[in-house]
Parts: sequence; structure tokens; C-alpha cells
Amino acid sequence: MLQIRFDNTYARDMEGLYVPWQGIKAPAPEMILLNRALAEELGLDPDALQSPQGLAMLTGSDMPEGAHPLAMAYAGHQFGGFSPQLGDGRALLVGEVIDRHGTRRDIHLKGSGRTPFSRGGDGKAALGPVLREYIVGEAMHALGVPTTRALAAVATGDTVYRETPLPGAVLARVAASHLRVGSFQFLLARGDHARLRRLADYAIDRHYPDLAGRDGRYLGLLQAVADRQAALVAQWMALGFVHGVMNTDNCTISGETIDYGPCAFIDGYDPQAVFSSVDHGGRYAYGNQPLLIQWNLARLAETLLPLIAPDNPEEALPDARAVIDGVPLRYAETRRARFGAKLGIAAPGQRDEALIDGYLALLAEVRADFTQSFRALTPAASGDDSALRAHLGAAKGLDDWLAQWRGRIGTGSAMVMGAANPVYIPRNHLVEGALADAHDGNLETTRRLLDALSRPYTEREGREPYAGPAPSDFGPYVTFCGT
Repeated sequence: MLQIRFDNTYARDMEGLYVPWQGIKAPAPEMILLNRALAEELGLDPDALQSPQGLAMLTGSDMPEGAHPLAMAYAGHQFGGFSPQLGDGRALLVGEVIDRHGTRRDIHLKGSGRTPFSRGGDGKAALGPVLREYIVGEAMHALGVPTTRALAAVATGDTVYRETPLPGAVLARVAASHLRVGSFQFLLARGDHARLRRLADYAIDRHYPDLAGRDGRYLGLLQAVADRQAALVAQWMALGFVHGVMNTDNCTISGETIDYGPCAFIDGYDPQAVFSSVDHGGRYAYGNQPLLIQWNLARLAETLLPLIAPDNPEEALPDARAVIDGVPLRYAETRRARFGAKLGIAAPGQRDEALIDGYLALLAEVRADFTQSFRALTPAASGDDSALRAHLGAAKGLDDWLAQWRGRIGTGSAMVMGAANPVYIPRNHLVEGALADAHDGNLETTRRLLDALSRPYTEREGREPYAGPAPSDFGPYVTFCGT
């Protein structure tokens, strides 16, 4: 029997921000991947999740006692254009559980069928995008990045029609919550300040309890979210990660990375790297991500003005603007710490930004592999430049940069770099190869890739193919929305 102790605060407290809903019946559900360790962390029985009742819940077909499936409502700016109503068009919040660490977590489905927010879509997901989110989300977790996580990927036995017929699947993911900037925008667009205040208090209670009940808590909420999001994007940048769709409905209040549709990791370093097929103007290019997070946070600030100064929201503008204007500084501090560690500098200061920017300029000059070039600094710190020169030998100014860098690092730099520069990332050609094999019924490629990614900072014998860049014939990489 599948027994889950739900405690569904969102369903109880946030009426008006969701529609109770049930997923469609999956014709022949079959477990593809189950994250047993995460299930146990949530206090769930992994074997029960693979039972018929468990598969019914994980596809949205039928729910156990205590679940309260619902489609969440939110708005959002998508590529700069505002949509006052978006919402879970192919997703359901099943419910909330308290994990073994005492933390509240959402269990959420993607691909469970049409909802009132589907806007003409079929509400389904294909196997490929489901596995992409599973792989990349778990890789990000192993890399130490705050992220939603994959609990299970379940084949539905249904066919999903995109350009071609594809096998259907549902992703069950786990998050600290699914509150977004777009959740606040939804209520502001309707002038519903009472519910807006209730939502802000709910977000504070759930994610920033130190602010609960305090004067100035709504400005404090803005500052807390800004700090987390600025730090999050700095982590993305330090790993060469391009989210691809930084709309406000994909910007969480918790500070977790959410939605891995058109995401990708850079191979050859290019600050203007864009992978999404729909990002024609490069709005969400790698180098634009710090600018876009400030823009998204400004949209959150707009929603909180009526709460910060209820009698005259315009009076809140100077304080809110100070928070938003401070985002680049907060980002720069975290970026300096992240990239400083990648260079082996234990306590980087502002003077080290020239070293950081200088190294990135060398990478950009010759389109050197981002991940391997940083990893090659570890032996270079001990005088072995061979791996580094294999990547950057043609870059002008490398010798001068090396001399400055060696004058800055000290003992223990190799340990600092080893903990900051991964060996294994979900490289685009590896992910695509795993998805192609999965469509042919071979999941072993996906399992081996997940295993390599589970310990990204530890070089392991026999995993060499997972550390290298794409082969020369892989070609330009393009990603698509679709999970």
C-alpha cells in the first residue's frame, strides 16, 4: 500500500491561486527511472512507488489518501512580454511532505495532462524532455547548485504528437516549493492586494521564517530572494550553464533552479552562447543571465510595493530600488568567490577580478573548452602546463597571465580548484546520446551517465568519455522547450 503523510499548506492557505485538478489516466504506466535515495529522504517507500498505486500517483491518474492535486496559477514575463495568466498547463502539484530533515518539499508532476491553464496544449510530455530534466536536475544537485530534483520518470504508454509521434512520459519532481515571481505577478495583475499579502506571508513562513511577523518583512523578502537568486546565477555562470528560458515564471522564490527545457552547458567558451531554438535575439544568452536576474527581481519588487507601503506604494520605491540596484554587487561578490575558487584563490578580493576576467578572455579568444580548461589549472599550479596549453596554447597573453596567476596562488590551491572545477558535467552530446538510446528502448546509457554525474568532482577510471567535449561532427547545438 502506498501511504504518504501529506501536509498540504498551499492547498489550505492559497485558495485563489490554484484549481483542484486530476491528471489523465495513463494507459500503461511503467517506471523508467526511480530516485530511490531521494524517495527515502522524503520518507517514501521506493517499492510502493513502483506499485500500481504508486505509478498511478506518479502519472497523475489516481491519488492516494491525503493528496490534494491541483494546477497552480501564475503569470509571467516570457521573453519580456507579460502574460497575466499562465499557470500549470501540463503539471500538477500532488502535495507536500516533510522530509527526514524536517524540510517541507513539494511533489509535483510534469506531463500529467491538460489543465484549465493549458491554452490549447495537450498537457503531455515526451520521454526525451522528461529524461533531460531528470539528468540535468540531478547533475546540478551533485554539482552543489540549488535545484528541483527528479523523483521519478514514468512512461505512460501513450503517444505524444510533436513533429513526430513520441513515447509519452511524466516527470515527478521535488522542490522546496513552486512559488515563483509569476505567482506574485498573477495577483498584482488582478489588484488582489489581500491575497498578495497572504502569499507573501506564506512565502516568508515557508522560506524565510526569520522574517515572519517582523516590521519591514516584505522589503526583507525582496532582499532575501534577491540574495539567493544573485548567488544562484553566479553558480550557473561558474559552471558554464545556460538556463535558456529565464522568464519570471521560471524564477523561484526559494532560490532553486527550475525547468530544464532549453538548457545547455557550454563546451567552447562563448559569452554570447545561446542554445534555445526560440531565443532569436539572444535575450537569455550565457553572458546576459546576470542582467536578466536583476530584471526579473525588479518585477518581483513591483509586486511587493503595495505591501511595503500600503498607503502609498510609491513611497516604497527608493527602498525597493536600493535592493534591485544592489543585485549586481551581490552577484559580483558571489561570482568572485566562485571563480576565485576555480583559479585556486582561497579568499579572492576585488583585485582578483582582473585575473578572473583575463582567464575568461583567453578562453573566449580560442573558444577553449570551459570545463576542461579550468580543470587543467590544477596540474598547472604545480608547474605542469601541458594540459592547459593543449586548450589555450594559441591564446595570446597566456604566459603573462600564468605568471600573474602563479604569483597569486599559494599552498592548498590544488585542493581549492579540485572542489570547484568538475570533471563531469551533463555535456550536450552525452545527454542527446542518452535520449536517443532511451527512445530505442535502451536506458543503460542514461543510467551510466547518471552514475558519472553523481560524483562530478572526482575523476574515476573508466569514465574518460564523460569528461571530453563533443566530437567535431556534433555540430551546432540547439535545444527546444517541451518538458
